[in-house]
Amino acid sequence: MATMDRRDVLRALASAPLAAAAITWTDADVEAASLAAQTARQATAQTAKVYAPKFFTKHEWATVGILVDMIIPRDDRSGSATDAAVPEFMDFMMTDQPARQTAMRGGLAWLDDECHKRYDKSFFALADAERRVVLDDISWPRRVKPGMAAGVSFFNSFRDLTASGFFSSKMGVADLKYMGNTVVMKWTGCPKPVLDKLGV
Repeated sequence: MATMDRRDVLRALASAPLAAAAITWTDADVEAASLAAQTARQATAQTAKVYAPKFFTKHEWATVGILVDMIIPRDDRSGSATDAAVPEFMDFMMTDQPARQTAMRGGLAWLDDECHKRYDKSFFALADAERRVVLDDISWPRRVKPGMAAGVSFFNSFRDLTASGFFSSKMGVADLKYMGNTVVMKWTGCPKPVLDKLGV
């Protein structure tokens, strides 16, 4: 994990089709969830109240917050996944698509169980270095070790959902430097450097 530019990898994941997911969702689903998450965050900021998850337990909510920020941490370009309301996005997705709930709850339970086996603590209670050891064992599908398949499957799905939540948020769109949905008063054609790069 430390040797990768996670944000670039996740940007690619977010732009790729989600056909491999156990339950597919449309652009409209992602847009609705992103809007709901942003609305929840704005409401929280305005009322100074802490967001109350509808699906996640208190312990799961704390775990999700840590995990999403390990996947997309704050950097000099933008905020972290929690800054972009990714946990709220996930909570909305779990209530909007109940068929996802078992996999999510089961995956979080698997993660805690694995941490208890190794360190006699939950994922939430571990030191950062210990968390990274566990995540390194489940974040590389091609390097999966015996007995880790369930963890790899959960983490892949969780990482995809994190990327979808972040890069469909206002912060994530800004991070992508997305230039669409703007008026072009006069079209002068594709810039020459781009044409040269494409060999056109």
